[in-house]
Amino acid sequence: MVSKGDETRQLALDLGFIPVVPPKRNRLEPWENDRKMYKRRNEVGRLFRRLKGFRRIFSRFEKLDVMFLAFINFALIVDGLG
Repeated sequence: MVSKGDETRQLALDLGFIPVVPPKRNRLEPWENDRKMYKRRNEVGRLFRRLKGFRRIFSRFEKLDVMFLAFINFALIVDGLG
């Protein structure tokens, strides 16, 4: 029997993505995972959490794509300086 997690993992592989989520500890057939890549995934998630502090980004007040991207760049600069 194939679990939903196996199906999702196979779909990600078929689409050319590299799944980095580690298997559960009690899994009968665990797969190898890249711990460094998983750590980077965590860093990206934390960056998005910090960007959510800029309500303007997630409310999408800007109508023009160029202005939206400019504000994302501004938020990343502020985050980098902070």
